[in-house]
This record gives sequence, C-alpha cells and structure tokens, in this order.
Amino acid sequence: MLGSCLAAEAATCPRKGTLGTSRLLEVDAASFPQIGSKNFPQTLPLRDHEVVLTFDDGPWPPTTPKVLAALQKECVLATFFVIGKPAMEHPALLRRIAVEGHTIGHHTWTHFSLMRMPQADAFKEIDDGIAAVEKVLHGVASTTPETPFFRFPGFEDTPATLDLLRSRGIVVFGADFWANDWDHLTPKAELRLLTWRLRVARKGIILLHDTQRSTVAILPAFLRYLRDNHYRVVHLVPTGPGVDFDGVP
Repeated sequence: MLGSCLAAEAATCPRKGTLGTSRLLEVDAASFPQIGSKNFPQTLPLRDHEVVLTFDDGPWPPTTPKVLAALQKECVLATFFVIGKPAMEHPALLRRIAVEGHTIGHHTWTHFSLMRMPQADAFKEIDDGIAAVEKVLHGVASTTPETPFFRFPGFEDTPATLDLLRSRGIVVFGADFWANDWDHLTPKAELRLLTWRLRVARKGIILLHDTQRSTVAILPAFLRYLRDNHYRVVHLVPTGPGVDFDGVP
C-alpha cells in the first residue's frame, strides 16, 4: 500500500521562514512497484503543489555536503539514490546523509548502464551496490535493502532487471521531471529550466544530482522559489512497522 502521512504536518522548523518538510509518505512495492510519469504508467498520488526531491549519484565529498547544508538550512528532507562504490569510499558522508534524516535508496555499484551488459553482470551491479550501502549503514553486506528504493542509472532498465527488483519488493523510481543537470548547464539556465518545468507539472518527483556543481549553485534559490510559490515538500520512506517521523533536522 501507499500510506498517507504518518504525521499530518511535520514538526515546526526551529528557523522561521523556512520551506520545511510538509508531510511524510510511506511507499511500498505492492501497490507502486514502478513510479515516475516520465518512465512508467503511474506515479505518486501527490497533491497539487507537492514535490518530492531526489538526488542521484553521490555521495561525493566536493558537492554532497553543500547539498545537505542547503537542505538543512530550509528544514527539507530528500531521497538520495547513492552508488555503492563511492558509498564504500566515503562512508562517513553516507552516514551523515542518513543521520540528517534523509532517505537513502540504491543506484547500482558503479553507475554503468545495465542495458549494455550481460544479465548476470547487471544483477551483480544491483546486488553489489545494495550490499555496499547496507554494509556502511547497517554493518551487514545484505542484498536485501532496509530501504527498498532503487533507480536505474540513466533510467536504463530491462525486463529481467525489472523482474528481479519486483520479485524482491523493491520500488523502482523514475521521475516526473528534471533539470537536465547532467548537461552541464549554467546555474542560471538550470534554474530557469527547472522552475519552468515545475510550473507546467505543478507537482511531482524531481530528479537532481548532488554531484553536479550547477545544482549545488542553484539549490538555495530553488528552495526559496518553492517556499515563495507555496510548494510543499513531501518526504518518502518505505512502508514498515516502527516507521516514525519527528519532523525535520
């Protein structure tokens, strides 16, 4: 099922005038195995002017801490789809993402295209990435993730990899729109494109990259744009017993 918020409203942010995190949404693969309107037939049932912030490809020391600082300043929680290899190389940074309250999903071991390798290698990319993150966060290199969220590098899935993730109860994330930050736009151009797409869509799952300097540059301004234009940030967590939400960092 996809639960409603566990807390109708998030706890008040200690800093006045911030964007904040409006509510918590539980997601599991039973009802929503694949989400994101640009990639799949269904997406999250967000309300008008609700957005989910997601960041791919970290953790990366030159940029991820700046993204975390911007989110913390506005009391906003996001979902980070991390790559296993840099997660193992920068374990303290991965743990910081978790400690600050963000949800951590999975993005393979090395970010190679899973469409362009043998099926066994693609499965290993998925397993090794999950195991690395689980080892850093929970001490056991399990291929059964505590947070069963996954996004394909470049959205390049295959029937076999989709079936594998579905069989394990792992939610596959696409997105509803993005800022093309992989195209190395100037910060001004990226912000203009992202806000234009948001005005058209009015809500949705947003894909950004915490490894891109242009995204680091625009994030404070984009969060202010969300606040000033009455958008609300929804934070995602997996459905499960004992899930709790005590506000924002």
